[in-house]
Amino acid sequence: MKSDFAAAHLHLDRACHYLRGDDETSRTALVALDLVIEAVATAQYARPEAEVVPFPAASKRA
Repeated sequence: MKSDFAAAHLHLDRACHYLRGDDETSRTALVALDLVIEAVATAQYARPEAEVVPFPAASKRA
């Protein structure tokens, strides 16, 4: 099963919207959600590492 990172991001953004209180718990939860949102975005836009193909050395002509 493949993860739906876009949907996860949407729900996490909504959770942030509901945690707009001035209390310490809300602030702590927002910080934690920000970290999770960043991790989801990193996973969503991760690209596989490219394979580097070495080129033969060019001959030096004088």
